[in-house]
Amino acid sequence: MQIPKSKEWRSKDVSQNYYADYKPFNFVDGEGVRNSLYVSGCLFACKGCYNTASQSFRYGKSYTKELEDQIIEDTKLSYVQGLTLLGGEPFLNTGITIPLAKRVYTEFKNTKDIWCWTGYTWGELQEETEDKLKLLHYIDVLVDGRFELAKKNLNLQFRGSSNQRIIDVQKSLTQGKIVIWNKNN
Repeated sequence: MQIPKSKEWRSKDVSQNYYADYKPFNFVDGEGVRNSLYVSGCLFACKGCYNTASQSFRYGKSYTKELEDQIIEDTKLSYVQGLTLLGGEPFLNTGITIPLAKRVYTEFKNTKDIWCWTGYTWGELQEETEDKLKLLHYIDVLVDGRFELAKKNLNLQFRGSSNQRIIDVQKSLTQGKIVIWNKNN
């Protein structure tokens, strides 16, 4: 597993604007019915990663405006709770993830939420590049931290290993400290 130094990995240097998959109307990538975009490319290379194919920045297909429009149309449906960004690494694909997250936020305001999985920890993201911080501001729920095979636990909700946290991003940003997500809030 690789661990980056602060600001070492830059989306503009590594992203090829590819996505591995788009899965509309699923129930596994966060709470409720979700539309999930799996971006391509991840440098963490966690041992035991469940999605190794998406570690390549050239895996899958080129992200297009047509796909983005389809994601928005699918998200308009009343039974869809929101969008999920995962991959790959969403914070290394900010050329895709920021415009999409901004569009979801602009078009749906507080009626839809955005979940995101990342190998970065909350603390690492606080010391990262401007684009990563910008993306973070559009996200409602963040599952942070690298997958650790030694801490794998199939009984955890929305996480693969016990070191990962489910963070309420907006409350954390407002309070200046990590606030763990609680679906009852």
